[in-house]
Amino acid sequence: MNLKIVVSNGFIIDRKFMRSLSEIETTSKRASKASGFSWGVSEEVGKSIRLLEMFNFQGIKNLNEYFREKLNKKFERPNLINKSNTPKEFSYCPISLGVNFLDQIYNIEKIKIVNFSNIAYPLLFLPFLSKSSEVIGKKIHFKFDNHEFLMNINVNIASNLLNKSCPNIAKNAEVIFIENNDNFHEQDWKSLYQLSEQTFVEETESLKKGAAGAGLTDND
Repeated sequence: MNLKIVVSNGFIIDRKFMRSLSEIETTSKRASKASGFSWGVSEEVGKSIRLLEMFNFQGIKNLNEYFREKLNKKFERPNLINKSNTPKEFSYCPISLGVNFLDQIYNIEKIKIVNFSNIAYPLLFLPFLSKSSEVIGKKIHFKFDNHEFLMNINVNIASNLLNKSCPNIAKNAEVIFIENNDNFHEQDWKSLYQLSEQTFVEETESLKKGAAGAGLTDND
């Protein structure tokens, strides 16, 4: 949003304001409906673009480019997702793929590593992976070519592609489910815990009496 403001010296300046996340979500949802998706799917797209922009990825740019290409080009909608997935003729629609992935997440999780070929506009697939990460309570690692993304329970997305343009096609992509393990050695934990013990309050007679219910009124 650009506003022209006249300041005291008479000069006109342009002042820029960021679009709100609510505005981004609503406009993306309506544009998705106008592009042919159902209202239910469009709502998911709106939330997805909001997430991408909040995490500083180029969600609006990629969605615009995808919708423009969708006018004259066909994309495939996958059904059952397996360990290895390759479209028959056209590239995968990232939105349909994302919706199906999220719907099937409990079965897909058991596969551990899932491979895809030819995902169009893979950045648009990310939010669905992020939401899936939240549903199963595990981190999800997504990579293709030299690009990597780590979805962390829908709280954040770490990537080596921040502030860069994402390719419009992921020829060979891999989704890896990461088991929940401590990211530190047991000895490091023991050392830190021993240090924390110095803050423990030593039990006194007054604390013992308080814990036993001293001071309560006995009405018998």
